[in-house]
Amino acid sequence: MNLFYFWSMILLIISLMMFMVFMLFIELDYSLFLDWFILELNSCSFVMTMLLDWMSILFMSCVFMISSMVILYSKDYMSEDKYKYRFLMLVLLFIMSMMLLIISPNMVSILLGWDGLGLVSYSLVIYFGNYKSYNAGMLTILINRIGDVSILMSLYFIFNWGSWNFSFHVLYMEDWTIYIIYLVILASFTKSAQIPFSSWLPAAMAAPTPVSSLVHSSTLVTAGVYLMIRFNFMLMKYNLSFLILVSLLTMFMAGLGANFEYDLKSIIALSTLSQLGMMMLILLLGGASISYFHLLTHAFFKALLFLCGGLIIHCMNDSQDIRHMGNLVFQMPYTCSCFCISTLSLCGIPFMSGFYSKDMIMEYSSLNYTNLFIYIMLFISVGFTASYSMRLIFYCISNLNGLFTYQSCLEEKNMLLSMLFLTVLSILGGSVLMWLLFPFDMLLMFPSLSKLMPMIFVLSGMYLGYELSFVYWFSKFNLNYMSSFMGSMWFMHYLSTGMIISGFLLTSKLFSDFNDYMWGEYMISRMMSYYNYNLFMNSVIMEKRSMKIYLLLFLTLLWFMVMVY
Repeated sequence: MNLFYFWSMILLIISLMMFMVFMLFIELDYSLFLDWFILELNSCSFVMTMLLDWMSILFMSCVFMISSMVILYSKDYMSEDKYKYRFLMLVLLFIMSMMLLIISPNMVSILLGWDGLGLVSYSLVIYFGNYKSYNAGMLTILINRIGDVSILMSLYFIFNWGSWNFSFHVLYMEDWTIYIIYLVILASFTKSAQIPFSSWLPAAMAAPTPVSSLVHSSTLVTAGVYLMIRFNFMLMKYNLSFLILVSLLTMFMAGLGANFEYDLKSIIALSTLSQLGMMMLILLLGGASISYFHLLTHAFFKALLFLCGGLIIHCMNDSQDIRHMGNLVFQMPYTCSCFCISTLSLCGIPFMSGFYSKDMIMEYSSLNYTNLFIYIMLFISVGFTASYSMRLIFYCISNLNGLFTYQSCLEEKNMLLSMLFLTVLSILGGSVLMWLLFPFDMLLMFPSLSKLMPMIFVLSGMYLGYELSFVYWFSKFNLNYMSSFMGSMWFMHYLSTGMIISGFLLTSKLFSDFNDYMWGEYMISRMMSYYNYNLFMNSVIMEKRSMKIYLLLFLTLLWFMVMVY
């Protein structure tokens, strides 16, 4: 078990060192571009490239910090697991793939990191080895393959520039550059689970809770947002209004669905989807630096939220239904305190970590030239975030009498230590990062009502979440059908699995029957084997009846030679 301590300390030290380097780079406005020449093919060189600037170094520092805490947490969480060292190696591979993606301005090395994330995430989702995990892993990897193919196709177009380093060609825009942008956006939308690729994100909850914490805070799902931040200089040259609508609907759908969900991990997963929609929205509106800021602050409180949720599930005899919980504040006060801090930071309560980035996003979007529909839907979605957060606190911590009894599971010291680090970051991380990334004050002048609008919607959403916690509303207004529709992400699970498979699977079966079991089988697949078999059997017959056969062959050959001459 010392390996968990060892890697946790190593990653923590690397994170602190990178944060010091980040302070130096952002102070000097310094960037480092490293090229490792590998191969040249038709005047296009294969180069392993690393771009070290303040953005990539800060992101790597945050990923290493969160990974360090997650590995320390896993030391106790996975202590009874037979294959815990295999789990540790998979997590380290996952982190290394993300590092490769972060430092790459080259599409070839981005593809390596991108595919590494997809492959290792599949191995982690199916880690528990049950039927549900296999289905979730297959859904995850198949949807993510769409993004992998998009990256591969973008390599074909970037090859026209004579180099795969897209950062070299900022000003050199051609007519076909729009195809690169569309392919990169498609890849980012699949990895960040925007509509219509959203169904894999709650399904990936089949992975162990430490993996879910790592995936949803700073690695897999944030890779798409980070890639679009890197391509931001190309995105702003085109009309992206339809994509703004898609990201807004993702945010709205996830926030609405979380209010009708009863699975603790699914609620936290849907909150991640809602925040990803907000990051994409502000990024497509032109606020790449604000999107990056929210990406970092979200990573801190979301990692803490998953770690607290995992410990609650562990102590509730592995039940994830929030209706089974209640009165947990008397059983596990420290975990519930951290849980409340991370949830309030998610809501955007003033002077928590999430407040600085979310308030900046709301004010920036209010200044933008968007229509009234986007403005209203954005504020309603923020209200939904506060609503499901309050509902979660009510079910888990309040005096609600759940159906399950609390199990005798202690809050282990390594779990508490990892949650303590992330709690400090969830409270102070937003203000510290705002001082570093935005050293000059952003004075935005609004009318009083517009300035107070985010706080009004947050408080209204909290009250709505408290009211939705009472079951009698559903029996009073017969909301069961609406609950089924909203809770299943607008039936997106069925669209992504049953509806697609029913057509494609039938077509592939017909194709297989025609090729493998009809004329294709006899005319193509079995022709050579059938010919070889007959040839072999004839040679066996010749060997058994050697004298007669040799005499006949000699006479035949003699007759043939006489006829020829």
